[in-house]
Amino acid sequence: MNSEEKERLYRLLLERDFGGFVRAAWPILEPQTIFRENWHLDLLAEYLTLVRRRQIRRLIINVPPRTGKSNLVTVGFPSWVWTQEPHARFICSAYADNLSIKHSLDRRTLIASPWYQSLWGNRVKFAVDQNLKSEFQNEARGVMVATSTGGSVIGKGADYIIIDDPHNPLQVLSDTERATALRYFDTALSTRLDDPQTGAIVLVMQRLHEGDLTGHLLAKEGWEHVCIPAVAERDEVWNFPISGRTYGRKEGELLWPARLPIDVLERFKKDLGSYGYAGQYQQRPSPAEGGILQRNWWRRYDIVPERFDQILQSWDFAFKDSKDSDYVVGQVWGRVGSNKYLLDQVRGKFSFTASLAAMRTMSHRWPAAHLKLVEDKANGSAIIDTLRNELSGIVATQPQGSKEARAQAAAPDLEAGNYWLPKTGEWVEEFIEECAIFNHGANDDQVDCWSQAARRFRTTTTGIIEYYRQEAARVKGEQVPEEVRAM
Repeated sequence: MNSEEKERLYRLLLERDFGGFVRAAWPILEPQTIFRENWHLDLLAEYLTLVRRRQIRRLIINVPPRTGKSNLVTVGFPSWVWTQEPHARFICSAYADNLSIKHSLDRRTLIASPWYQSLWGNRVKFAVDQNLKSEFQNEARGVMVATSTGGSVIGKGADYIIIDDPHNPLQVLSDTERATALRYFDTALSTRLDDPQTGAIVLVMQRLHEGDLTGHLLAKEGWEHVCIPAVAERDEVWNFPISGRTYGRKEGELLWPARLPIDVLERFKKDLGSYGYAGQYQQRPSPAEGGILQRNWWRRYDIVPERFDQILQSWDFAFKDSKDSDYVVGQVWGRVGSNKYLLDQVRGKFSFTASLAAMRTMSHRWPAAHLKLVEDKANGSAIIDTLRNELSGIVATQPQGSKEARAQAAAPDLEAGNYWLPKTGEWVEEFIEECAIFNHGANDDQVDCWSQAARRFRTTTTGIIEYYRQEAARVKGEQVPEEVRAM
């Protein structure tokens, strides 16, 4: 076999094997770094191969930082596709211009390299009139455009859209910044596919918030999701979609010990804090145990107590009547001594009329829950005015302090094991999850409803204790405040 035939076979092999292409291209992309083999690179390479074959058209990849995601997905994949589809058009986006331009320069460096040109130079030649840092074109009319979150893509079309880290980690906790990234995808990037039926979109990122772009898209249908934590939190079996190979990880096993050994991960956990580490490295935007309201603090019951010292309703109503509004939540809590039991909950995106109906229904179902706490804001004020002459016991409440301060005030009783939830129920698990990721999640209506009830329980309990303390002082002949003597 002569050298020309060997080169032809080598070229064909790389065109069929994206993983092999990345290994061969690595010295060009990372000349100072030795390529280290790891199973996840082959797994992702197979998923991306299915994207090129159009067998997967919507793919989300969540992996920790510094695990080769950008070289693989944002630089290597478009360059590899051009070896077979030089006419393909790409739009590649990141959260910042400088990051997007870096990826663009890396792609251009790889494609312009003697190695790449010796193999595919007859197919991929740069067009002289369109060869910029942010956008370059080849003679087959294939285009690679680099943009950033919020950047203009008007007039641009693509066969492939690659989104690499759409959120700035330093700004993702801002509702405004996060909403900007989601809106940019929904109204700009997602509309840029030349053929929506065959075009493909790939999102690669580490999780930063429950409401980040990954969370936003997973709430919709049609997305393939590959999510790999730095440390396995349970036994895992990964099935490779093309080769049929399987790879198993035991709980506690590291993703890439050669790049992310345990001492490095522990340092990141200390530097980032539990929330930052859980999102960026474990691909779960909350610590496993939860934040200020930890998962294992909730106790479970399967038999309802026979009697309660107090039963109340707690309501949190939405600001507007639409499918995009916040949730309406109504809860029924019963107290026996220091233990509080969640007996019932209703939650949904209700109109004003449906909210009235929900409160009426809850009141009929739980007539003993005479006290009805309603936060006096949003639709709550109008509901109080509408129902106060129909349902007795409605009490308007005013929030005291921030949402976080109210939750933290209730946390000690939770940690002490004084809050009980039903043993089963999908809605119960959703309640616990919202509490666990509180202040970092997309919703907090259930937490607000609970903390409102908790504040009333604390006030009631404190009042009873103070009354008996003062009664004991009166019996002993000590001075008793005028207001106590009047009780």
